[in-house]
Amino acid sequence: MIKKEMEKLLNEQFHKEMYSAMQYLAIASYYEEQNLDGFANFYRIQAQEEIQHAMKQFDYVHQVDGKITMQAIPQVKNDFNNNVEVFEFTLKAEQGVTESINRIMKATVEIGDFATQAFLQWFVNEQVEEENLIRNILQKIRMIGDNSSALYLLNEELKTRRIEPATNG
Repeated sequence: MIKKEMEKLLNEQFHKEMYSAMQYLAIASYYEEQNLDGFANFYRIQAQEEIQHAMKQFDYVHQVDGKITMQAIPQVKNDFNNNVEVFEFTLKAEQGVTESINRIMKATVEIGDFATQAFLQWFVNEQVEEENLIRNILQKIRMIGDNSSALYLLNEELKTRRIEPATNG
């Protein structure tokens, strides 16, 4: 049985993941409006991944005899000025998720919840990948600057991204 403190922390994380999904859909919509379908695709995939993350947490909490309690999702940001702003915003958001997962991981150690610690290790690894991915795209966008041909090529590259099947990790 999960301790109430851990159940509360995982509920908060579940809602952060759902918020991230909504935020990434808002960014996908921004890119649809800009006719950058590759960028829109990238953020649609990001949103799907965040929902997968939330569902992993949902399933785990119920598996250890806890409960996820639905709450309101805060308003997302819908308007951006440029690609650099979008990806800097995204990197900051991912760093916030990393920080949140690290806080929960620390709590698992403090209260001796080794099952949740093992469960969260997948998320620790996933966040390293997420931050690296966003950081790399941000670097490319900064290199591109105002070069529309290079932006076109990056857009085409981002069109090829597909959702990875959910793992039980």
